[in-house]
Amino acid sequence: MSPRPYRRERREAAAEQTRGRIVEAARALLAAPGGMADFSMEAVARQADVARMTVYYQFGSRRGLLEALFDDLAARGRIGELLSAAFQQPDPLKGLDALILAFVEFWAVDRLVMRRLRSLAALDLDVAQGVRERDERRRQAALALLDRLAARHGWPAEQELHEATDLLFTLTSFESFDSLAGETRSASDIARLLQRTIRAALGLETRSSAEATAEALETS
Repeated sequence: MSPRPYRRERREAAAEQTRGRIVEAARALLAAPGGMADFSMEAVARQADVARMTVYYQFGSRRGLLEALFDDLAARGRIGELLSAAFQQPDPLKGLDALILAFVEFWAVDRLVMRRLRSLAALDLDVAQGVRERDERRRQAALALLDRLAARHGWPAEQELHEATDLLFTLTSFESFDSLAGETRSASDIARLLQRTIRAALGLETRSSAEATAEALETS
């Protein structure tokens, strides 16, 4: 085996380790008492024990670094895996419950860092754009799931579908999660509360009960 591919693999592995160390440094700084006030590319470089230019080389910009941190939090929260499971549910009502749980689990990964990342969006237009793009993905997931419900149950009409999407989007936001969490409520408790609330708000509990009754009558 030529030593050249081996050396390249070693360099790539070292670069990946450095990248991970920088992302962890960014997370640690945002979680620290100083929070946003002490957060800068220079501070991240010091925390990761690398040169400032190494941070720029790896991520290109502050937004690039924060995007990588969002991706790391998403991986920790298994958001892709959980959303995939939600859409693979044969019953869209169970899929709705699974989608709600997926976002609750994501927000719960590191609540303080999530809060500060989203607070940064109020101060930095680049960060705000990144947050909006990620929120739009959540809105599209909500719309797709509710569209499955419409196809399965004949609910709701198109205008109601967009209103229902707005409602689901709002109730699965970090801000809703953070408010409901308070000091003591667990992620599983929040998920159950949101599942009940959203089903009731969308009239799905009543519809589900009526369909179950009709099915029972048909088979009796």
